[in-house]
Amino acid sequence: MTDLKTHLGRYLQAGRDAVLWKLEGLGEYDIRRPLTPTGTNLLGLVKHLASVEIGYFGETFARPFPETLAWLDEDDAHADLWATPDESREYITDLYRRVWDHSDTTIRDLELDAEGNVPWWPTERSAVTLGQILTHMVAETHRHAGHADIVREGIDGAIGMRQGNDNLGRDDDQSWSDYFDLVERNARKAAGH
Repeated sequence: MTDLKTHLGRYLQAGRDAVLWKLEGLGEYDIRRPLTPTGTNLLGLVKHLASVEIGYFGETFARPFPETLAWLDEDDAHADLWATPDESREYITDLYRRVWDHSDTTIRDLELDAEGNVPWWPTERSAVTLGQILTHMVAETHRHAGHADIVREGIDGAIGMRQGNDNLGRDDDQSWSDYFDLVERNARKAAGH
């Protein structure tokens, strides 16, 4: 049986991989453009996840990430949610992979009950364990992978967890169209339309 730390690490990596996969095949504009009223964009999700891993697996356990990232010191709370024109796709995705290595070293080196402190959380909740933070980051990463799923579907209709596994159970455009119509009809019926 796989130990819990390894199991959680696999889930974290699956979410990381899914988020990066959502960039594949898209041009610069599509990976950067805001696709929700709050500005959600694919490359920004990657930059954000890199930033939060730096904090949760680095600062929380007194294991600082070796690179300085200017946006982490900015007053703009949203600076990590979008990429500037000078921050290339390669720079952000390579950064995210370097962050994985740093985070995975922390995960590998510490036990699940290793204690840390999240300085940006309220004092009564700031004392944590690696197990809590690993669980938190699995949830955070998969939450943003879900955002990336929806944003990517809106760009070009691409769906799924990863290449070769859409995890959705429908194979063709007609079955999706029929399904959409079924859901729409029933929504209207439930609303009395």
